[in-house]
Amino acid sequence: MTVTGPRGSYDALLLVSFGGPEGPADVVPFLENATRGRGIPRERLVEVGAHYTSFGGVSPINEQNRALLDAMREDLADHGLDLPVYWGNRNWHPYLAEALHQMRADGITRALSLFTSAYASYSGCRQYRENLADAAADVEADGLGPVPALDKLRHYFDHPGFVEPMIDAAVEAVARVGVARPRLVFTTHSIPLASVASSGPDGDAYLRQHQAVAAAIHDAVAARVDVEESWDLVFQSRSGAPHIPWLEPDISDHLDALVVRGTPGAVIAPIGFVSDHMEVVWDLDTVALDHAREIGLPAARAGTAGTDPRFVGMVRELVLERLGLAEPRALSLLGPSYDVCPRGCCPNPRAPKPALCGSD
Repeated sequence: MTVTGPRGSYDALLLVSFGGPEGPADVVPFLENATRGRGIPRERLVEVGAHYTSFGGVSPINEQNRALLDAMREDLADHGLDLPVYWGNRNWHPYLAEALHQMRADGITRALSLFTSAYASYSGCRQYRENLADAAADVEADGLGPVPALDKLRHYFDHPGFVEPMIDAAVEAVARVGVARPRLVFTTHSIPLASVASSGPDGDAYLRQHQAVAAAIHDAVAARVDVEESWDLVFQSRSGAPHIPWLEPDISDHLDALVVRGTPGAVIAPIGFVSDHMEVVWDLDTVALDHAREIGLPAARAGTAGTDPRFVGMVRELVLERLGLAEPRALSLLGPSYDVCPRGCCPNPRAPKPALCGSD
């Protein structure tokens, strides 16, 4: 139950995700967990809660993570890697502490972690690392023994296993949009401008990584189908206080601008998201596409990586890479990301907190 290579040994893999409600009674407690300490206006929580209620109070992310777990376990076994896979969330069951309790009970001593967030930012990386540190401290406080040591698999924003499924999905969406030469509009989660500036070891990594992926996808799509020569990166799902500057433009505002410019149609490609969870099926499939219909703009939404076999295989590749048994691969000009988060990378905007899986 241990995989070993020139760079070390591991006896488990931990899928680290955001979590989501499993029923109507879970919605408010989940949102309180997810927004604690962030000063999110109450009206925004009520608004987002209604999004979940419209889907029966169930977030798609949980079932998507279960499907990903099954696919990862099958892929690892098919390739002779005897590595158990666990799952823990930041904001709902199974919580990270629950996963670490189970791992310790199962005799796990050292594990790799895969975050369901591909890019560098506080909310997409360091906050997960802080949550892991909090969970480890909670588990160790029971005095029953140390928790497993944890390392993190690198950022995979430009790994072929993540990018190639999105290329195919964009090509398919071009065929669905029903117009000649649509424009590719790439979307990701809006975050505060201050977090953008401090993301990565040298700043602005969040924006640079998305721009690099968007350029790589556009070039690959344009080589296969006829699309506009330029592309856009826009933002969605803003959840912060109104007085704090966040990344813009919002996807719906941008669709308005496309109509004014006479753009024939748009393919919306959510490159900032691993799967079709709530921020895709609500903010894009419901809000953005409804808005596109209202303003008369032909639009189609491209799919995410989800459980595409290439994405599942990427996880195995990242494990082997970390062990020193595979060469890093990347499709953007930025090249493969670092294995260990550097000191000072993506700092907590409020105050320093302990974090695992990094240099500090």
